Amino acid sequence: MEKTVFEKNNIRNYVKTVILEKIEKLKNFIEFTLEASRDIKKTPKYDSMREEMQEEIYQMQKQFAALNELKQNMAKVLPAATTRVQLGSLVITNKARFYISVSLGEFFFEGDRFYAISPESPMAKKMMGMKPGEEFTLNKIHQQIVEVL
Repeated sequence: MEKTVFEKNNIRNYVKTVILEKIEKLKNFIEFTLEASRDIKKTPKYDSMREEMQEEIYQMQKQFAALNELKQNMAKVLPAATTRVQLGSLVITNKARFYISVSLGEFFFEGDRFYAISPESPMAKKMMGMKPGEEFTLNKIHQQIVEVL
């Protein structure tokens, strides 16, 4: 993997923006579904359709709450430079790039692949406290930490 200079604060802002965009999309979809459910005729013929829509709204509201929790957790992630892996670290290994922040999963930033992972994830737990040059193995995959930002 070639050495690239990463601006951690830009990555942090990107992750926050992705979360906010997901919240906004979901909010609009919930509103649309609520509006559609109100338009269904109030006859027994349409009861099952209304029930399905209510279940869909309930599931979306759960997702909405989870996204808001991600947003709150992201506020705790500070952009300060780190020398050892901790919350807020951008960890470059010989295999991948990990941003220890929230459980957002894979994302692409400026053409590079990153993984936003929660500090509670097995990968983050394995790397916590490590510094560049140290190695670890998880799920039979051996990695060496190249850089911690």
